[in-house]
Amino acid sequence: MERLTHRRARTLIESFNFAVEGIIHVLRTQRNMRIHLLAAVIVLIAAIATGVTKLELIALLLAIAFVFIAEMINSALEQAIDVSTTSFDPLAKLAKDTAAGAVLIATLNAIAVGYLVFSGEVAERSSRLLDRLRDAPAQLTLIALVVTVILVIAAKAYTGRGRPLSGGLPSGHAAVAFAGWMAATLIIGDSHLFLISTLTFIMALLVAQTRVESGIHSALEVTYGGVLGALVTLAVFQLFA
Repeated sequence: MERLTHRRARTLIESFNFAVEGIIHVLRTQRNMRIHLLAAVIVLIAAIATGVTKLELIALLLAIAFVFIAEMINSALEQAIDVSTTSFDPLAKLAKDTAAGAVLIATLNAIAVGYLVFSGEVAERSSRLLDRLRDAPAQLTLIALVVTVILVIAAKAYTGRGRPLSGGLPSGHAAVAFAGWMAATLIIGDSHLFLISTLTFIMALLVAQTRVESGIHSALEVTYGGVLGALVTLAVFQLFA
């Protein structure tokens, strides 16, 4: 009887070990899972910093877990299909696409939950910071964009790579897009601040994504461009508003 109990306990421990090994494998092999993990850490840190309620924290944890579970099931399904067939099969592709769609739904749900939890708090805190910037003249936006383009051209001239708005370090399109996002965030009024800022940020991300997907820029070049455009615009408004 004692030996049977010991064997069951060992089997239970081995089951936990196998489960943890599965999680580690997905983190090592799946880039999207690592992105989800980083986003989850940022969200939880923001939740602690903003002091969300217990129910809001529960909603965030459920949304995060939903994304992780969907991503892991998607990964397991893809590997099982790859093992079962070595040739192209339309049904196999459909199964993979369906699993990827489940991950997309889980991710969109998590974004919606995060928006509902943080929108009020972020809008309230950011409005205090932006009060003195909101009345800045519209000319500052144009100045910020011009300065951004000049710095992009200077950087590309220094590195000797790419044309002013095509290729090279940093990405000019990303710089201008994120400069526009920052300008919209600093100028817009209280009533629609968070919504407009979020929409313009998403559009800037889409611009950056198209530059990477088209092969014109690397992810690093796009990141440098986005950071440059946002920081230059913020500096211009801080100095002259």
